[in-house]
Amino acid sequence: MAWIQIRLNSTDKKAEKISDYLQEIGAVSVTFVDSQDTPIFEPLPGETRLWGNTDIIALFDAKTDMKQIVNLLKNEGHFSVDSAYKIEQIEDKDWEREWMDNFHPMQFGKRLWICPSWREIPDKNAVNVLLDPGLAFGTGTHPTTALCLEWLDSLDLAGKTVIDFGCGSGILAIAALKLGAKSAVGIDIDPQAITASRNNAEQNGVSERLRLFLSADTPPELKADIVIANILAGPLKELYPVIDSLVKPQGLLGLSGILESQALSVCDTYSQTFFLDPVTEREEWCRITGKLKL
Repeated sequence: MAWIQIRLNSTDKKAEKISDYLQEIGAVSVTFVDSQDTPIFEPLPGETRLWGNTDIIALFDAKTDMKQIVNLLKNEGHFSVDSAYKIEQIEDKDWEREWMDNFHPMQFGKRLWICPSWREIPDKNAVNVLLDPGLAFGTGTHPTTALCLEWLDSLDLAGKTVIDFGCGSGILAIAALKLGAKSAVGIDIDPQAITASRNNAEQNGVSERLRLFLSADTPPELKADIVIANILAGPLKELYPVIDSLVKPQGLLGLSGILESQALSVCDTYSQTFFLDPVTEREEWCRITGKLKL
């Protein structure tokens, strides 16, 4: 099926109201995009955070009269004659096939490969994690996930316990288990992440060694030899007391989801109780690792 989309420039204060109206007049989907590429903190449960300068992208059936849509928006006062907008025809293609064709096995460190299930495994003697993109974040394609996977690959995980804080797809916990960890725990605020992590663990044959908890249900006594959290700088600082409490004495910590410009403030927070290694950077993102001082 062919589609047509309109892209409007707006603000965070107006975006949700415009989104509601676009859906009323026939939009099949509406997406908010930061028009200034400004990093934002991860929203709290039930919260929708928008950017200071927001683009709204609305998708319509290709037969829609877009002049009429523009006039309706103007008549409702959602933007003026001078407001910026762009209308584009979306090519009709097999999006699922194109997406599958563009997702390839990826190597991280010396031993670890992340492989989609429909691709041939490049090295059957390597540590291979089968993972298909799905409901939750984390496939290895983002620099922050890659940095975490490479760190795990560099560690001796034999007999260790690992906590994946903000587990998403479960990729880090599953990789740790396949790299030799004794057991792992995944924690997330999103029930879909718990479902995705469980399904991916079953696909990789490690579900019996992985426990999963919604953050509100995390056992108070829970601790691990290694804690890794790939979320964002804001939540990492806000949740410092929680993450710190999860690390066993002399345990290791890995943090990512941090922009280079945010690294110093995160380091300042965690250096209170951790001996930190030099920051590792990639494509404007970075990883912070360290060892508990106690």
